[in-house]
Amino acid sequence: MIKKGNVFKYGDNIDTDVIIPARYLSTCDPKELAKYCMEDIDTTFASSVKSDDIIVGGQNFGCGSSREHAPIAIKASGICCVIASSFARIFYRNSYNIGLPIFECEDAVNDISHGDTIEINFNTGIINNLTKNATYQTNPLPEFMQNIINDDGLINHISKNNKQIL
Repeated sequence: MIKKGNVFKYGDNIDTDVIIPARYLSTCDPKELAKYCMEDIDTTFASSVKSDDIIVGGQNFGCGSSREHAPIAIKASGICCVIASSFARIFYRNSYNIGLPIFECEDAVNDISHGDTIEINFNTGIINNLTKNATYQTNPLPEFMQNIINDDGLINHISKNNKQIL
């Protein structure tokens, strides 16, 4: 799978309260959450993000609470994946549980700028910065993880492939 989009770049320690502020947690509706995604750090995000755009963050992206609302809001906004230097462990797990692919790549994070157009190949882990004509390498997604992503998250994947368990 190859995805291409424009970059929204943020710094280190972007916590779940910045991704989706607690004042909007009275709903679990992904479309409603997407309206407020990144609102406290970037008031233009929700109105300017397009399908297949990409978030690039620094160290410890997704730190804070363990709520799944944060990756749900990101995914529902149209973001196809997040690339960061590192992720908070619970955000990492929640992202794959809901079908949002994430990648760690320090070189890409250091070189990519807000507004760059990048392309990422989930199979090979190659990230091409089309704006700067640069290439970076991250770990490709293993086939089983791609299957979870393609099935729109872990619960859907289990339901589709292991009906006898449910």
